[in-house]
Amino acid sequence: MDPQQVLALFDRKIRQEPGADAGSVVEREPGIVRVVSSRDGWHGISWCDLHGLDADAVIAAQIQRFGRVGQPWEWKHYSHDRPADLPERLIAAGFEPDPVEGLLFAEVADLPLDVSLPPGTTLRPVTDAAGADLLVRVHDEVFGGDHSRIGKDLLARIADRPGSIAAAVVMAGDRPICAGRVEFHGGTEFAGLWGGGTVADWRGRGVFRALVAHRAALAAAAGYRYLQVDASADSRPILQRLGFLQLATTTPFVRNP
Repeated sequence: MDPQQVLALFDRKIRQEPGADAGSVVEREPGIVRVVSSRDGWHGISWCDLHGLDADAVIAAQIQRFGRVGQPWEWKHYSHDRPADLPERLIAAGFEPDPVEGLLFAEVADLPLDVSLPPGTTLRPVTDAAGADLLVRVHDEVFGGDHSRIGKDLLARIADRPGSIAAAVVMAGDRPICAGRVEFHGGTEFAGLWGGGTVADWRGRGVFRALVAHRAALAAAAGYRYLQVDASADSRPILQRLGFLQLATTTPFVRNP
């Protein structure tokens, strides 16, 4: 893997050409690509390069644009975005940064694809509202907060574009203990892993690794070359042991209406 080549391809194919679900639109202006959703999907800036522009004026224009939407939104910042002081400018404009995440990539062909679950657990693909509720329960317990919006968006994606996303929950009896999604970016070489998390008392037993392998196998079967993950400090070491490389960092800068 050539790190600079992969990062440039990711910027061009994923960040500058974000897939828009039904009810969502992609809007462009100099230095900016943004996604505006009319339902429970993601709102925010997917790509920016403000080199040579009045960065503060561009930021103010985005605040005005999303102010008309009336929903929380996110400026998805990457460590190689320009200008270098963009994070400080966003904070000065009223954005709140979430924790920094590692931007990790792996070639699917280099990843272990055998799904080896611990005894007493099973893997359940998410195909309906009941499965989405299980996934939301895991996310609420692992990450805190209310993730019902993710469940609603997942079900809408499955209905609108069934080949664009898949999700699974690992069960210990009737209890959901781990959950995650994989997004397939059609027309590109990239699939992305999202939401992988395991409840506290089941960590360290291989559940997370098994769910990564399951989703990597789906990506391999669909013909994707690369897997990309925005990894937390907890999941990053596990993913790196599996073969993922960190090529940059990313920080969600969040602004509420």
